[in-house]
Amino acid sequence: MPKSRKRMLPRDTLPDNFSSLEKFWAFWDTHSTADYEDLMEDVKVKIDLRSSKIYCAVEKDLIAQLQSQARRQGVSMETLINLWLQEKMRKIASSK
Repeated sequence: MPKSRKRMLPRDTLPDNFSSLEKFWAFWDTHSTADYEDLMEDVKVKIDLRSSKIYCAVEKDLIAQLQSQARRQGVSMETLINLWLQEKMRKIASSK
């Protein structure tokens, strides 16, 4: 909607601050940003689309075990793998 056009429909007041992420999510789950465009400011951002991730093949049976262990530890499988690899690399480095 062009900024010069007046809003025709009433809208809820946009809170100045949200007291929690849950309140933030609850608000935007039930409201559209399109209704608040006149309150938004343009910002300049720089985005680097290059990924710092490298993907490698893992056996299917091993993936199931990793997923199960990650769930037990309350982390993502990717986090668990990275933690284990870091630990292994520290051990290798300290044994030299």
